[in-house]
Amino acid sequence: MPKTSAGILLHRLGPVGREVLLGHMGGPFWARKDDGAWSIPKGEHGPDDDPLAAAHREFAEELGSPVPVAELVPLGPLRASGKVLTVWAAEGDLDAAACVSNTFELEWPPRSGRIQEFPEIDRAAWWGIDDARTKLVGGQVPLLDRLLAAVGGR
Repeated sequence: MPKTSAGILLHRLGPVGREVLLGHMGGPFWARKDDGAWSIPKGEHGPDDDPLAAAHREFAEELGSPVPVAELVPLGPLRASGKVLTVWAAEGDLDAAACVSNTFELEWPPRSGRIQEFPEIDRAAWWGIDDARTKLVGGQVPLLDRLLAAVGGR
């Protein structure tokens, strides 16, 4: 059975069109990468967990703030990187510069015996849809088309 993740794609109508809030993945593997190194705030959940509750929890953990809206639009499940990712879209605003993520521990450098702490998301930013297609990890890009379909392409 594949692992399951859930997340929330926050979006807003900006001066040049639809924008989405993405997080740059933290840790040493992603530190020098930009294109293809951003993600929708999301996280794994167990088979008995409520995916929507997990999406809310992960959003708050990775961005340091609860989802700033009440209405969520399901974008449905997507198979990406061997996982099934279920995402909801939420229209709202959040100060990306104020986002502060939770952390994880990792032995770094490898085989050094040294455990270091890294943020799950080292920064957040608003991206227009075209730029987001480049910034997002490849498996999540189809969610942008689902978002546009859900909001009428605007």
